[in-house]
Amino acid sequence: MISMQEFRAIVSELLDELPEAFFRDLSGGVLVSEAAVIPDYAQENDLYTMGQYSICSGIRQIILYKGSFDRVHPAADAGEAREILRGILHHEFRHHMEFLAGIHSRSSLEAQDEREKAAYLAQHAKNRSP
Repeated sequence: MISMQEFRAIVSELLDELPEAFFRDLSGGVLVSEAAVIPDYAQENDLYTMGQYSICSGIRQIILYKGSFDRVHPAADAGEAREILRGILHHEFRHHMEFLAGIHSRSSLEAQDEREKAAYLAQHAKNRSP
């Protein structure tokens, strides 16, 4: 398991790779939290939120949850963590860019996330059926 210091350093390096335009109107920046976050719709505490694009009182920010990362990837070394975090950051920045562009179509990441949530819930309902 990587330390919080390593986690933050990797995130910082990954942010340096991104074009400056990605940070437009991201007024709250990118934060790292120690929390392990389980979504409210998780059926058996079997799902963790790794990152989140958040808009609150007009402040747009991305939050990465190290606690969730540690629960899902406890054996990740620095190289593995870098690749996983790169994917999480790209996902959250896509939410940000789509929000700025006003994209809310069926092909949006927001819609894709909702389809994945529905599939997760359907699978759990199916597993509970006799």
